[in-house]
Amino acid sequence: MWGRILNPVVISRVRLTWSARSLFTMQLKTTEFKSLFSDGLNGIAEIFEKHKFELRIAGGAVRDLLSGERPEDVDFATTATPEEMKSMFQNAGIRMINNKGEKHGTITARLHNENFEVTTLRVDVETDGRHAEVEFTTDWQKDAERRDLTINSMFLGLDGTLYDYFQGYEDLKNRKVQFVGCAEQRIQEDYLRILRYFRFYGRVSVKAAEHDPATLEAIRENARGLAAISGERIWVELKKLVVGNHAAHLLKVMYELGLAQYIGLPAEGDVEEMKRIWQHVKDHSPKPVTVLSALFRCSQDVEKMDLRLKVSREEKNLGLFLVKHRQDLHKSQDDPDSLKPYTDFIIDSREVDAQSKVCELLKYQGEDKLLAEMSRWSIPRFPVSGHDLRKMGITSGKEIGTTLQNLRDVWKRSRYQMDKDELLCHVNKT
Repeated sequence: MWGRILNPVVISRVRLTWSARSLFTMQLKTTEFKSLFSDGLNGIAEIFEKHKFELRIAGGAVRDLLSGERPEDVDFATTATPEEMKSMFQNAGIRMINNKGEKHGTITARLHNENFEVTTLRVDVETDGRHAEVEFTTDWQKDAERRDLTINSMFLGLDGTLYDYFQGYEDLKNRKVQFVGCAEQRIQEDYLRILRYFRFYGRVSVKAAEHDPATLEAIRENARGLAAISGERIWVELKKLVVGNHAAHLLKVMYELGLAQYIGLPAEGDVEEMKRIWQHVKDHSPKPVTVLSALFRCSQDVEKMDLRLKVSREEKNLGLFLVKHRQDLHKSQDDPDSLKPYTDFIIDSREVDAQSKVCELLKYQGEDKLLAEMSRWSIPRFPVSGHDLRKMGITSGKEIGTTLQNLRDVWKRSRYQMDKDELLCHVNKT
């Protein structure tokens, strides 16, 4: 995605100008931008134009469009207040949904089976590092000033005009990640911005270690503030960060700056192991916990991560699985090209996600060839059931269980090739 930033096709379609208040503008008329104009967006745009309110695309969607990509999510900003938006939409017969964001200025309208999230321009009048009390404004620059990073602080008019108050366009061209204005002030407004800095560094920067020293120092001085951020919010950022570009470097820097203890990672995490494992997994779309497991020295580290971050049960179980089996479940020395130790484990576990867990283990272990084979392997169905044994006169539940397990062992030794009749021939021999 990020290799396409400002490619020649995009540049050939922009007109650059400078205007007052250090505002940088340009005209964007790319295919990706034009593709956003569905019937729903055209309908919403007409309503705002009719009532003389400005409506612009905001934040990350602008960044993506400038990168030559069609954004997955598009947020909008406006000079209209929430009450004015509600009045406009009600008069136009447009349904509004999800009113939870209204106190922060966000109204979500649904038109032509699309949701449009529109937020009133605002300034933060009071913050505590987690939440902000906001005040509505009609000043686009003031709204841009309260945003986290320069590359996320731009607006794009529906006519294709870019509005850039803080050199976000220039930073995007140069693959630089910088806070808007004073880094320390932006961080203290919301300490989660520390993790957002690292996440976007991985998305934007070409080189791993080109951080501004003053920015890193501001992060170090404010690391403790992350302790007050909810685990759920931290996990949203962290799990994107650890599977992005430069993840090993970024995690190392985060440890050096003293962040680990506040975000659910072990204070004495095995950073060198993590750097080694990252080389194995980075080209195989690892799950976030697969990367983080390299930092964990024992199962208690996984439990502490879950306690802090409230990860899903599936994610927690994957971490416990990797920590437990990364050493004892491995390929056979006698037949290093065989998947058999792993497939036997899957057959024995009988868990629905066992194959998925083993694939993550093979990524962790750097077993690329076996991983490719495992991805193609289909779990065979054991052909014998208790009903088959009862038809042979075995009625004791305990005896049926023992016999089935013995037959399962015979089946595994055959590389899962024996059919029901062949296996039942072994009943009297088990």
